[in-house]
Amino acid sequence: MNTSNILINWYQENKRDLPWRNTADPYIIWLSEIILQQTRVQQGLPYFERFINQFPTIYDLANAYEQDILLLWQGLGYYSRARNLHQTAKIIVDKYNGKFPDDYSDIITLKGVGEYTAAAIASFAFGKSYPVIDGNVFRFISRLFAIQEPIDTKSGKKEITNALNLIFDQKNPGLFNQAIMEFGAIHCTPKKPKCDTCIFNTQCEALKSKKVMSIPVKKGKTKVLTVNHTYLCFIYEKQTYIEKRTTGIWKNLYQFPLIEEHITSDNIANIVNHYIDQNSKYEIRDCFESRHILSHRKIDAIFYTIYVNTPPVFSKNNIFEIPLTDMITRFPVSILTQNYLKRLNQ
Repeated sequence: MNTSNILINWYQENKRDLPWRNTADPYIIWLSEIILQQTRVQQGLPYFERFINQFPTIYDLANAYEQDILLLWQGLGYYSRARNLHQTAKIIVDKYNGKFPDDYSDIITLKGVGEYTAAAIASFAFGKSYPVIDGNVFRFISRLFAIQEPIDTKSGKKEITNALNLIFDQKNPGLFNQAIMEFGAIHCTPKKPKCDTCIFNTQCEALKSKKVMSIPVKKGKTKVLTVNHTYLCFIYEKQTYIEKRTTGIWKNLYQFPLIEEHITSDNIANIVNHYIDQNSKYEIRDCFESRHILSHRKIDAIFYTIYVNTPPVFSKNNIFEIPLTDMITRFPVSILTQNYLKRLNQ
């Protein structure tokens, strides 16, 4: 029995029951793939279910307000995925009359869709023969063939692709792609691969050479940049003041007025005095520190809760007043702000 058949047989006996596997609807498949980019299945599943319930068709998603989409996405991270999801839904409705394109060359032009996602949609929804290469596939193929060329280099990716093509099932591309990704996800795992019971333990070159845990190889880690954020949560008679981000990873999310510096508690009084009248009074009731680590940066944040007896004055015209409760329920925010609001609401 060849490698492809072994994988498919294993998959049919061991696969997880996931809702996007029970359909060939390209909308559902595309939605699941975007949600699962850089997200574990366990975390992404409830988001998928909420999106399908609120936007059952691509027309519903295209016609939605971006703020509602971002609010539903809140906590999932990498918000550009949500913005791209919305833009692509509009494109499919406007350009393709609501029918998802079935050609790989058209699919890959959609916003937020790369080679992996295009191959997944083309094979799962339309039965097209395009192999998928995600992190699970990189790991399994690297170990099976003992490929030690770094997978984050052009030569390494080429070697992985060539090896994958040797076992790719042209007749059952969708089933094969599901099988190889699932095998990497639940069996040939990064830290505790189940080599003792592996169906490939007699042909795995990494196992033979005792290099399973050192493969796949990566050339180097991304340099992590540390940035500082100080947020000012002014509260005046149950009202607060927020702004909408226009750039960065949290573009179009809402936040309290931000100073991109580390302002200590010893210096915060000097800052607050810039925003209030000299005859006004204020009280800093809380200082909440939080850290958020991304693949390329570490954000150290401080949130100051500042009660004032007169409305603060801002030099920027994009800051507006809302009820504090609306910040918790109506506006999409970053995970940092979300954590602060949970503390504030206790």
